[in-house]
Amino acid sequence: MGVFTCPKKMEYGPCGGVGFDGCCEVSDHRCVFVDAPTVRWPGVAGDGRMPGEPAPSQGVAAANAGAEAMRAVIAERQIVVADFPARALDAASIAECAALLAGEVDAVLAGDSGAERVQFSPTYRAALIQSQGLAVWSGLNCRDRNRVAIEGELAGLADVGVGGVHCVTGDHTLTGSRPDALPVFDLDSTRVAALARAAGHLVSVGDSPATPPVGERAARLVEKERAGAEIAFVNHAGGVEPVASFIRDVRRHEEAAGLRVRGTGGLGFVGCVPVVVDRGSAELLATFTTLVLPEGYLERILGARDVYAEGVAAAIEFSQGLLELSGMIGVNLSGGATPGREGHFADALARISAGIGVRQRPARG
Repeated sequence: MGVFTCPKKMEYGPCGGVGFDGCCEVSDHRCVFVDAPTVRWPGVAGDGRMPGEPAPSQGVAAANAGAEAMRAVIAERQIVVADFPARALDAASIAECAALLAGEVDAVLAGDSGAERVQFSPTYRAALIQSQGLAVWSGLNCRDRNRVAIEGELAGLADVGVGGVHCVTGDHTLTGSRPDALPVFDLDSTRVAALARAAGHLVSVGDSPATPPVGERAARLVEKERAGAEIAFVNHAGGVEPVASFIRDVRRHEEAAGLRVRGTGGLGFVGCVPVVVDRGSAELLATFTTLVLPEGYLERILGARDVYAEGVAAAIEFSQGLLELSGMIGVNLSGGATPGREGHFADALARISAGIGVRQRPARG
């Protein structure tokens, strides 16, 4: 029997798909990164290169206008980013949801749908959304694209001026609706973060504090920061205190790496808030890998007489708790719609954002 290797060909793993028992998301084998030390980033800071590699095709770019605008907002106040609920390959659905959320949230996190393997390209999707006056935080995965395709998307996203790029390795094709498709995984999220920074983007990555190896997650995230990430989306970890503990751990590793001095510098954090407004959205949320929700969260919502109202209230309450944490620059309203009710879900996201109220607060300081 041969040695088991990462099916995603990751260099800087593990991904967020590790099971709670430490197994790979597409195999009964133990994830190769779970019992190994954190892999350090040896690349050239800020331009996406590994030692001995040529510079990126387009060179190192200045920050695009969308990134500069988003950084300016973050400098003034906390932000609300909402997962974008529109149907894949449906321009009318994209326009409807964008119109409902424009002016209500600071940006939408618009990545590839986990349930639909055929998608509009990230650049085209971003252009459709931004034509409705809504800023885009574009998700970019490595599952379907090699390095050349990723560099092309990063150039396109810079040209249309997205607010940010969220770099993910992506789920394996065996976990979704297209197991017939060949997974690419030429790069992983850490490498893409470096390329995105070199292309002039505001760069975010995700991490899952409750997913094995729990003790190495903070150190791994700091390596993504060294590669080029500025912001970390903290995936569902069970409540406010687990997120606070994770941020404290990250700060210790940043200080040890010289990325944070006397309480200044370091990553900004966006806390993920689960949004459930009906049983369909609860079922979709349950498909998230290694999901850990606050105790009693789903029971509170689904047991209420008015599930929609209770789901909105619970998300507002949880968001406000996260926003009290040091280093928290905003929240991500996370989840998806029951098929056919994408507009209904977008309306709920707008209501939650209004209830949180950060967009109506005066500038900090």
